[in-house]
Amino acid sequence: MQLPINPPVEPMLAKSVAELPTGAGMTYEPKWDGYRCIVFRDGDEVELASRGGKTLTRYFPEVIEQVRRQLPARCVVDGELIVIRRDGPDGGPRLDFDLLGQRIHPAASRVSMLAEKTPADFVAFDLLAYGDEALLDQPYHRRRERLLAALADVVPPVHVTPVTADEATARRWFEIFEGAGLDGLIAKPADLPYDPGKRLMFKVKHTRTADVVVAGFRWHKSGPVVGSLLLGLYEGDLLHHVGVSASFTAARRAELLDELAPYRGDVAGHPWIHGDHTSGQRIPGGLSRWSGTKNLEWEPLRPELVVEVGYDAMEGDRFRHTARFIRWRPDRDPRSCEYAQLDRPVRFDVDQVLAGDPAPTA
Repeated sequence: MQLPINPPVEPMLAKSVAELPTGAGMTYEPKWDGYRCIVFRDGDEVELASRGGKTLTRYFPEVIEQVRRQLPARCVVDGELIVIRRDGPDGGPRLDFDLLGQRIHPAASRVSMLAEKTPADFVAFDLLAYGDEALLDQPYHRRRERLLAALADVVPPVHVTPVTADEATARRWFEIFEGAGLDGLIAKPADLPYDPGKRLMFKVKHTRTADVVVAGFRWHKSGPVVGSLLLGLYEGDLLHHVGVSASFTAARRAELLDELAPYRGDVAGHPWIHGDHTSGQRIPGGLSRWSGTKNLEWEPLRPELVVEVGYDAMEGDRFRHTARFIRWRPDRDPRSCEYAQLDRPVRFDVDQVLAGDPAPTA
């Protein structure tokens, strides 16, 4: 592969901000919830590089085929791999991060099967090289113009992300695109060069809070202190494991162990010790292909503690990402911590998002 930019290249990143950035020339685009992927193509040679520099090439043969069909013969394109679920129980189509995660599998036969059953789309949002020309030093608005010209004829499952410079449109997108499984918005200054690995863009994500039951914990690898709290929500009489809260300082991990101590005994009737996946209950599991050799054993706690946590979104019936510890809620009855409290976005069609500006103007 002989391109003006060759792998490995760290993608340019975004820093989190609480409010939508504004200013002359600022543009906004959807934040896709998938795998960040830089595509390198030199003729028939194609490499799909992940954010961490690891190759994704062997896991997405159908994307390789589409790159050869639709992208310029020599180019480097930054974008996102996504999987769209079209047969969801509560409407669709929408992004499905769980289905995307299942695509990373060591068995070639399963990779081939999943490429057919749950094919990935590629959403392009930046052009880093074209032909023999590197574009990293060019301002973003020029790279966007070059991207639109280079990918003018692509058709699904290859897309160019929609972009708007209108603040009001961006705010509409932020409100409604979440219902299609998207993650928020990315804001880019017009004159922004592409600086690999640097957080020069901005991202705005949804933030919410929920009161959840603390029904267990995992030890931290550094020693006998708390690594993460295991969180639960009730659905009728079933307590489901919905995620973890884990970002604590070393001092706070030690304090948490003392705070949890009164709840570590008399757990014979714990709802997860006797839980059953076959009944539809989510319970903490052991090792998986995603965790590798990481120890996921956990310690049960009597489900009597309630904590308020911050979260950005749900993935099905669990938190999509690690929840943020806010405060203990001794005033809350654990059995009142149900799914009904959660703020669920209105469903929205991801195909409309990919088609351009589908947001209603009401």
